[in-house]
Amino acid sequence: MRRSCQPSKADMPVTDPLDKATSKAPATLGEGCLSRYDPDALTPENGTEFDGAAELWRELQQPDDEPPAP
Repeated sequence: MRRSCQPSKADMPVTDPLDKATSKAPATLGEGCLSRYDPDALTPENGTEFDGAAELWRELQQPDDEPPAP
């Protein structure tokens, strides 16, 4: 007789896999092509904090033939 390390289906409760989701999309404004995240609903938990954003923006705005400033 073979034994399995996994519990049998009878031992596993039936649950909705979406109940285990760990992230949720933030609230949105508009609809269709104009849909966007609501800036007032965004929090640090949504990953909205990016300390290097201003520096990255300046770096990306420089022409390609000019090296980035140190």
